[in-house]
Amino acid sequence: MLPRRSGWAVAVFLVPPLVLYSAAVLLPIGQSLVLSLFEWDGITDLQFVGLDNYVKMFTRDDVFWTAFGNALGYLAICLVLQLGGALAVAGLLTALPRARELVKTLYLLPAVISTVAIAFLFLRVYSLEPVGLVNQLLAWVGLEGLQTAWLSNVQTVLAAVSIPEGWRFTGLYMLIIYAALIAVPKELEEAARLDGASWWQTFWRIRFPYIRPVWITTTVMATTFALRGFDIPYLLTNGGPGQASELLTTYMYKTAFVHTDYGYASAISVFIVVECLVAVGLIFLLLRRKDA
Repeated sequence: MLPRRSGWAVAVFLVPPLVLYSAAVLLPIGQSLVLSLFEWDGITDLQFVGLDNYVKMFTRDDVFWTAFGNALGYLAICLVLQLGGALAVAGLLTALPRARELVKTLYLLPAVISTVAIAFLFLRVYSLEPVGLVNQLLAWVGLEGLQTAWLSNVQTVLAAVSIPEGWRFTGLYMLIIYAALIAVPKELEEAARLDGASWWQTFWRIRFPYIRPVWITTTVMATTFALRGFDIPYLLTNGGPGQASELLTTYMYKTAFVHTDYGYASAISVFIVVECLVAVGLIFLLLRRKDA
């Protein structure tokens, strides 16, 4: 559809990032797919095992299924905090008469802080001895009986490692959604109000349909980032206690670099890639279907 000269210009600008993407993403995925068909400890010769790593993963590895369930719980908590929090804050910002830039900066700040710093911060926040912020707040409101070692309690550890990740990226998605909200034509909202629409009806019938493409994009970003989440859970608990906070990513890392089973770790990494693709497909299927 473009003139030949414009087509060449587009190709010139697209080829370098596509080459980099292929080298940095597609090639490692392909190598992992091939390596997943072998048994290898990183030193001895490769031993072809076919699909045995996948058979083991699905039928003989209880830790894998525990990590998979934890990953889904981690995903759910992150999505609620990131997308729900981002939408709420972005909506409030549109009605805030002053200090918008300050609020946006404060919410975005966690996204640019080092992951290690965030992990150490929440180690202190969740601490029982010395008393951290969470347990201190419980004491102030008279709920000392609820105080616990949040990262050592199997009942609370998964939520405890999910909250820092959700808090970290809420500001980023808030900025994206806020930019979409302020682009909604004001005359549409004013017409809805003149027709007697409530705040919720105006949001659900006017604002949200208008920002749906941006909402789909942020949902895809938040979902894939959460499914690939590794650093904060690994730094906080290393998957413990037991496997209570073990995610597929932390399990893959330990399988490769602690147990030196690179073939099986590659099979887990391939599953994570497929899991992300399936999640993205479901998001488009569900959200695009509502557009029809």
